Amino acid sequence: METLDKIIAEFSSLAWGLPLLILLIGGGLYLLIRSRFLPFRYIGHAISILRGKYDDPNDPGQISHFQALTTALSATVGMGNIAGVAVAISIGGPGAVFWMWVSAVIGMSTKFFTSTLAILYRGKDSAGELQGGPMYFIMEGLGKSWKPLAVFFSFAGLIGALPVFNVNQLTQALNDILLIPNGVEVGLGSNIVIGLILVGITALVILGGIKRISLVACRLVPSMVLLYFILVLIILISNSDVLLKYLSLIFTDAFAANNFKGDPFLGGVIGALILHGIKRGAFSNEAGIGTAPMAHGAAKTDEPVREGLVAMLGPAIDTLVVCTLTALAILVTGVWETTGDNGVSLTASAFGSVMPTYGKYALLICITVFSMSSLFSYSYYGTKCMSFLFGADKKKYYNYFYILSILIGATTSLSMMINLIDGVFALMAIPTMIATIVLAPKVITETKAYVSRLKSNP
Repeated sequence: METLDKIIAEFSSLAWGLPLLILLIGGGLYLLIRSRFLPFRYIGHAISILRGKYDDPNDPGQISHFQALTTALSATVGMGNIAGVAVAISIGGPGAVFWMWVSAVIGMSTKFFTSTLAILYRGKDSAGELQGGPMYFIMEGLGKSWKPLAVFFSFAGLIGALPVFNVNQLTQALNDILLIPNGVEVGLGSNIVIGLILVGITALVILGGIKRISLVACRLVPSMVLLYFILVLIILISNSDVLLKYLSLIFTDAFAANNFKGDPFLGGVIGALILHGIKRGAFSNEAGIGTAPMAHGAAKTDEPVREGLVAMLGPAIDTLVVCTLTALAILVTGVWETTGDNGVSLTASAFGSVMPTYGKYALLICITVFSMSSLFSYSYYGTKCMSFLFGADKKKYYNYFYILSILIGATTSLSMMINLIDGVFALMAIPTMIATIVLAPKVITETKAYVSRLKSNP
């Protein structure tokens, strides 16, 4: 297992090299400038779309704009926000949060382009169902000669969609918060029991397809984000005397890297901190990775730009709001300096330090719901990749494999899981970003036409 751990760590480090950083951040900046910051000028309009103002039940697609966003968010608002931020701070210090923010702002532009393309170039699977996502906009927008890129994305997606990190951290949370404090002995046996319970719940939802997944997601996600917000607000009010100090430290440490504990990158620790923050930001909001366009591609709309604007709200909610809440809770309580905890345990320590009786249990409720909703959405992404590669009639086999992998996630180490998913996410980003940059002029043309129609018929 140690050798496998090292191999996967090397693979992740190689995948997240300078070329990918240029592609994700440089590509995102190019899209931002190319669109003249248009997505940001239409945030109010995006919220109107999300509220259902422009919904038409007769439009092609399977789910509403709101369901598409909550399905995409149920995948991103999860362990990336609670455990991922804790990993970012425990290795990178407060400065890592700033680079997560940078990743989110650029990611909003990337999400706008990728999700507009998901509707603009929808394709049909072997069952004749309308589908969206990078593999379809590569084929429909760039032509059959680009098929190897679509196949590469789909193969990477089969592994990237596996729930191993979420399950690993949920198991750790249940052990640390619920079982160990109550005198239950934890080990392989208890982890397998947790894994089997998760298998049962996940199977009930994911075997019902995208409509059941989106129905569960749109009920669970908004209420859990609200509960999480209230809990963190209690922590921040309790530590209001140091709040400004840590907010300023996020900015100063981003360019000093005084608290970075990893290996240098490009000859320096600041370069390594930037890479670390952007990697954790990408894991959190998944902008440029290509997962969210698969959910947004199922939206009921015949206006691609509308869905792009709705998708753009994802990184703002996910990284700028939820990740910042987690980061501030960890920083103001001081647990990042006083404990040796990492991942979800570090966030639990922050909650427990302010709310000793109920804090950890309230966090556990949020973690459980966020993790479970992520499990549901990722299974959908995996089945889309499976359908594209082997035909729609084979997607059920992916669900069986997916359910089995829950047991692997519940019984393996955090470092192995986080490196595996990081590495595969990097591979998924390559075809997604290349195709998006090549097709960017088509999105600009479509956007100009949409804004013109909007002005003549608001």
